[in-house]
Amino acid sequence: MTAELDRTRPIWRQVAATITDRIADGTYPVGSRVPSVVELSTEFGVAASTAQKVLAHLKTEGLIRAEVGLGSFVSERPAKTD
Repeated sequence: MTAELDRTRPIWRQVAATITDRIADGTYPVGSRVPSVVELSTEFGVAASTAQKVLAHLKTEGLIRAEVGLGSFVSERPAKTD
């Protein structure tokens, strides 16, 4: 599957938004593995450095956690309180 990207906006933000949407809609449920740098690069047609930036951003946002040698996984999100 190849996603259409708008080349007038930062590519890494678009890829990050797509992965975030997939986490939100359950495509990648809590605890599941998210695509690797190579997989993101292939799917979106981006450089490995762009894919690394996406994963780093998602980790900073607390959406994923990285496990050395295993990959990146969707983090558990704390329940929202109103």
